[in-house]
Amino acid sequence: MAISSHMDLLRLSTAGSVDDGKSTLIGRLLYDTKSIFEDQLAQVEASTKRRGQDGIDLSLLTDGLRAEREQGITIDVAYRYFATPKRKFIIADTPGHVQYTRNMVTGASHCDLAIVLVDARKGVVEQTCRHAFLASLLRIRHIVLAVNKMDLVDYSEAVFDEIVAEFKGFAARLSLDDLTCIPISALNGDNIVTRSKETPWYDGPTLLYTLENSYVAGQGNYVDPRFPVQYVIRPKTPEYHDFRGYAGSVAGGVFRPGEEVVVMPSGFTTRIKSIHAAEKSLDEAFFPQSVVMTLEDEIDASRGDMIAKPRNHPEVAQDLDVMLCWFSERAPLRPRGKYLLRHTSMETLAMVTDVIYKVDVNTLHRMEQKDVGLNDIARVTIRTSAPVMFDAYAKNRNTGGVILVDERTHETVAAGMIRGKAG
Repeated sequence: MAISSHMDLLRLSTAGSVDDGKSTLIGRLLYDTKSIFEDQLAQVEASTKRRGQDGIDLSLLTDGLRAEREQGITIDVAYRYFATPKRKFIIADTPGHVQYTRNMVTGASHCDLAIVLVDARKGVVEQTCRHAFLASLLRIRHIVLAVNKMDLVDYSEAVFDEIVAEFKGFAARLSLDDLTCIPISALNGDNIVTRSKETPWYDGPTLLYTLENSYVAGQGNYVDPRFPVQYVIRPKTPEYHDFRGYAGSVAGGVFRPGEEVVVMPSGFTTRIKSIHAAEKSLDEAFFPQSVVMTLEDEIDASRGDMIAKPRNHPEVAQDLDVMLCWFSERAPLRPRGKYLLRHTSMETLAMVTDVIYKVDVNTLHRMEQKDVGLNDIARVTIRTSAPVMFDAYAKNRNTGGVILVDERTHETVAAGMIRGKAG
């Protein structure tokens, strides 16, 4: 199966407490891999000079908003792209302030790897734990603990070891598949692209080596075929009056012409007649391709339906067990309040029927509290007005993720990871 073009791309996010050096780290990566245009560099040099600083402030390469530049912090999620001979990268530079945790969830939701930064002077703090926990919930399999600003603690091995031991003690209770710990100085470039002479006691990989060699082919689900229908194509031209195509993005598995499929929730079965992309016929379609699929029989399928295989289809339920991250500053969760639930290509009315518990992100203890507000993480049950066709988030992030929208203000108030059927 030809998926190498996807394997060559690594999506990563940065996370950590405010002023841990996330933007400087990304700026260093872009600078040291020569991924910056000359006019960009000149603009950053001028901005650095206007701020009365010497040299070049690499954090300005990612802190694009005026409010961020004035405050010296990151508020929005800044996306940057760069490449090395081994791999392409998309970086999401996410905020460190606790009030912007929702931005971190948004930026990291499709990432394969997360860099959690820790200030060597401060050690593991609340935001370190919060972001590590969120990375675990989001099923980000590769975590890099980057202990930054080692230059400000004289590159102390003892400081690094103490921070690593504390973080590993916390991470032992999380679902982390792969953890790499690296002592760095984003400002000076220590152990970012090349090994540092300042840390002779460290014999691990550099950050760039880790990014280039982390295995990410297994991040997508290529086993369970899932095709949420986004749009039904019915051309009105005479020559295509019989054409009915189903457009969407493959959310899992592989589809091939001639294979038997089932359209859910109706349960009708048929076979794939053809698969098209960019006006070309395909022999197969796989995650995450966007394609148009035609079927042998005229089955009534519409937006929100899902095409799967007869002996491998998602669960169907109206009562869901969900881990929810609350985003809204203005409105806390309303018990039994009505929301719009969006899942793949479907939208349905929903109601949070119960808050089972909230999570203390510092201790991971369960809190028997029903009030859920900004940045809270809670396990809840949700009832929907229409059946939802889903997989557990741990099995497929694409068919296991949901968002809640306030039907009155149309504000996205929460993102959730489906654990399974409720009850």
